[in-house]
Amino acid sequence: MRDFRSCFFKGMSKDNYHYGGQAVLEGVMMRGRQHMVTCVRRPDGGLELNSQTLSGFFTGKYRKMPIVRGIIVLIESMVLGMRSLMFSANVAMTEEEKKAEPAKSDSGSSSAYLWLMVGVALVFAMALFFLAPLFLTRLIMNSNDSAILFNLVEGLVRLVIFIGYLRLISLLPDLKRVFAYHGAEHKTINAYEAGVPLEVANTRNYPKAHTRCGTSFLFVVVVIAILVFALVGKPSVGLMVLSRILLVPVIAAISYEITTFGARHHKSAPVRWILVPGLWLQSLTTREPDDSQLEVAIAALKKVVELEET
Repeated sequence: MRDFRSCFFKGMSKDNYHYGGQAVLEGVMMRGRQHMVTCVRRPDGGLELNSQTLSGFFTGKYRKMPIVRGIIVLIESMVLGMRSLMFSANVAMTEEEKKAEPAKSDSGSSSAYLWLMVGVALVFAMALFFLAPLFLTRLIMNSNDSAILFNLVEGLVRLVIFIGYLRLISLLPDLKRVFAYHGAEHKTINAYEAGVPLEVANTRNYPKAHTRCGTSFLFVVVVIAILVFALVGKPSVGLMVLSRILLVPVIAAISYEITTFGARHHKSAPVRWILVPGLWLQSLTTREPDDSQLEVAIAALKKVVELEET
């Protein structure tokens, strides 16, 4: 599930705008106010940049509205992330692989394929992180247990599944390079926020964790889900399943606001302690990048900043 490994759009530039992005295959995507840039390392060693102007849905007034913006950002991270991932996969393929790959006939089929992939990702995430914990908890809990205890145990089961999932995918050889690009993305944004020149030597010294990373966001989702589902109580199985589906956007919206608040006040000692679990989890989804990977992330961020300033 790419969207749950990727970084939620983060980073604050000197003009108080949140730059950020995600890692893709052999590359990094960076997002600005109006533009998105994906930079990918080609098989021949060169860099290929793809710049896109974002639609009004991702840049309009609702994108700035508290609570509502959390839902839009969730959709945005999946749609734009999948679009960047498809571009990076095409660039990263060798000529032989491209010849063997069936070409998409038109833009309509490509768009349909994109939405199909987003839909599959959503169903997978819903089943693994929301429905599976519910049914597992029903198997291990007594029917007479209180609603509060039931939802607490369900939340713990969800957390175990989440951490286990991250740990499992971190062992996959193909994803280790993606996670290194994830680290490069974080280091580059941290360097940009610090106001240092975006050069490999400078960027290398910054941490590979970031307070607005999607991994940290998902940890907040797990915690907030416990509180929200506790309000639902323990009704019939059908209503519990329905609540786990329909309340996901609400949980995501609340979690986004909390994550944003935490990132803005990360210098506060109490807030730093609250952020620790999410930052620790990023050790599973980021790796130390090499200089060539930092070069890709820097090229992507420089290009999107250039587009935003013209």
